[in-house]
Amino acid sequence: DCSRPSLARPPFLPSSTSMNMPHSFGSVGELVLGDSPLPTSPNGTKHPVPIPTISPASELCWPVHPTLRNELDTFSVHFYIFFGPNVSVPPDRPAVFVINLLPVLDSGGVLNLELRLNVSSLCGENATVFGCLNHEVPLMSSDNASVTCEAESLAGFLLSVNATASLSRLRIPYPQTGSWYLSLRLLCATEHGFEPCTNVTAEVYLRAYLSPCINDCGIYGQCKLLRTNNYLYAVCECKAGWNGWGCTDNAEAFSYGFQLLSTLLLCLSNVMFVPPVAIAIRSHCLLEAAIYIFTMFFSTFYHACDQPGIVVFCIMEYDVLQFCDFLGSLMSVWVTVIAMARLQPVVLYLLGAMLLSMALQMDRHGLWNLLGPSLFALGIMAIAWTARTIRRRHCYPPTWKRWAFYLCPGVLIAAAAVLLYAFVETKENYFYIHSIWHLLIASSVGFLLPPRAKPNGRLGPLPRRKGCRYQLCINEQEELGLVDTAMASINSICTS
Repeated sequence: DCSRPSLARPPFLPSSTSMNMPHSFGSVGELVLGDSPLPTSPNGTKHPVPIPTISPASELCWPVHPTLRNELDTFSVHFYIFFGPNVSVPPDRPAVFVINLLPVLDSGGVLNLELRLNVSSLCGENATVFGCLNHEVPLMSSDNASVTCEAESLAGFLLSVNATASLSRLRIPYPQTGSWYLSLRLLCATEHGFEPCTNVTAEVYLRAYLSPCINDCGIYGQCKLLRTNNYLYAVCECKAGWNGWGCTDNAEAFSYGFQLLSTLLLCLSNVMFVPPVAIAIRSHCLLEAAIYIFTMFFSTFYHACDQPGIVVFCIMEYDVLQFCDFLGSLMSVWVTVIAMARLQPVVLYLLGAMLLSMALQMDRHGLWNLLGPSLFALGIMAIAWTARTIRRRHCYPPTWKRWAFYLCPGVLIAAAAVLLYAFVETKENYFYIHSIWHLLIASSVGFLLPPRAKPNGRLGPLPRRKGCRYQLCINEQEELGLVDTAMASINSICTS
């Protein structure tokens, strides 16, 4: 109703608190959105909307330009302006645009607004285009000294573009749902301050869109979708000491040298798997050696790809490298324990691969999902050792040197590695604690891997003795001492 001289606050407008919606926050030109309920705008976008401003009474009613909504993905919405994106701002009245945000669907992202001035459209005039973004009601107040987006309890976000600074951006994390009004006003700078321009019409490129995170969290962060109490929202997970809504705060960021050092430690610590590979090959444990090589390769390149910032090198997709690294680490533990049990059935190796793949697919970072298969393998080894001890009536392994110099040190080193991984490792100390984890696990494998199995005492046929132009064929059982020498005889004399 343009006949109303001022805006009245209706009592039926629900506040954002009663609607269980988050409040917008941030500051642009020292302005923040208030928490109090804001007046509502008339229904529909084709009717004029009254705007409180210090202007003549004939200019209180201005048309509102609607926008077209185009949903691309979760929290990814583009708002297109009819006959846009270039809009004209006349000198005699503001240009008002409305952006409608839906409840729940749009409140968990970031509202982005971009203004770009076509400087050639000013025709050399010292003009500035001011924009006010307000929730539920358009607002702009101006005098000869300044332009603000405040009036009584209403506050908004102020943008400005001119010939010097032709680009202005605004980002509002977790915006309130409802209607957002953008009011663009063209003012010229004079000796007495800003005044309405006369014969200049500015052309402005206007872009409004909703995104999950600010600039996709940049190179030092990762944008993730989280859910809390059925409320879905996007958030940046920053790395390398970076902070902020878009991981742009470098107050506590790691230096390039520190990032390079952490990457080298995590990658080169996998070289410790070379001694276990050599021990496995010497012991004729070729399957174990192949799995150790697999683990060393993928762990090296996974950590080279996992690093934040610019010290990153990926030979495959990150998810593939992570899965292969975790699977190789757990399979190394599995085959080592099975080798210690002296069990040869291939079905045990296949069973371990299937169980570990299932556990990793369920939760790659779950502690019990990773320890469960390892404890199962230890149970198989304990049963095998107990059975051998009962059958031989002697402790297995039989020698005290094996227990004192190999098994006990290997178990202690492996236990220390598990304790570091489970209770000491954090995001802050990850690069050196995890490097120590690599060294300890590889060292424990070298201690725990069993030695080469001794022959079972059964000898093959002895080589034939050759005489001068004759070959004596002697009973092989006599040579092995399995028959009485008195009964031994020469079977035949073979002519060469």
